[in-house]
Amino acid sequence: MSLDVVSLGEPMYEFSQIPGEPRRWLQGFGGDTMNCAIAAARLGARVAYLTRLGNDEFGRQFLALWKEEGVDSSGVSIDPEAHTAVYFVSYGPNGHAFSYLRSGSAASRLHASHLPQEILRRTRFFHTSGITQAISSSACDAAFAAIEIARAAGARFVFDANIRPRLWPPARARAVVAATAAMADYFLLSLEDAETLCGTTAENAVFDWCHGLGVPHVVLKLGAEGATASDGDSRWRVPAFRVEAVDATGAGDCFAGALLARLAAGAEFHDALRYANAAAALTCTGFGAVAPLPRPEAVRALLARGER
Repeated sequence: MSLDVVSLGEPMYEFSQIPGEPRRWLQGFGGDTMNCAIAAARLGARVAYLTRLGNDEFGRQFLALWKEEGVDSSGVSIDPEAHTAVYFVSYGPNGHAFSYLRSGSAASRLHASHLPQEILRRTRFFHTSGITQAISSSACDAAFAAIEIARAAGARFVFDANIRPRLWPPARARAVVAATAAMADYFLLSLEDAETLCGTTAENAVFDWCHGLGVPHVVLKLGAEGATASDGDSRWRVPAFRVEAVDATGAGDCFAGALLARLAAGAEFHDALRYANAAAALTCTGFGAVAPLPRPEAVRALLARGER
């Protein structure tokens, strides 16, 4: 059976601090590509996730989560010598802050030889991110190998820059992300990513830089301000939706997953972006990365209500 989306990356077991209660934490799940995979699955896509997990309780809980969410995990491998990654989300006057226990994680030990090529050859869209490439050299090599396998079989490649300066030096981030974006059919990046990649946040200059790499479709994510997009022929703003936001964790990942789900369903790029904006807004109405990921009926209701 064919798949709509295959996503590759590192899942992370999440502990999210309850705002106003610094000694209480909510257990959850996170990791940018994993959030994207679940978002796409909840919104109707047939999804598989590729990674490595530790032989530990956190890893077993991920497998149970993916079964519950309908995400194919048959391509996930277990590393008996490494742990599943963990992160903590705390809150303060400047918003949320992240602390990580990911060094030496099972996913960071991913190699190209671990890739389930038959799954990659069955997907219509392949997705990964700069975080996947940043966690280790072997994971970076595996991402490039997966892109080549999926594209050779006819898949379209959706790449989310998601540059994290704490994970790798800026020069390496620029080189690797630019080389990867040049292979993408759809490239997603934030203003912070754009500043690192091309030294500017001026939207037209960012689009010109991306199209200069050969990217046909570019999305500049603007958080609470929505997004702007370019298909090479035209550029337009995708307005944000008004919601009662409490936590923006995972909103950009939900945006990517919703975009993938709608593209896989045959939606036009412009319509898929508006849907993705609505889904991402809804994610901000709950705590944690996965729990608030919306279902189609909630997205349709927000779309019917309209942008702010």
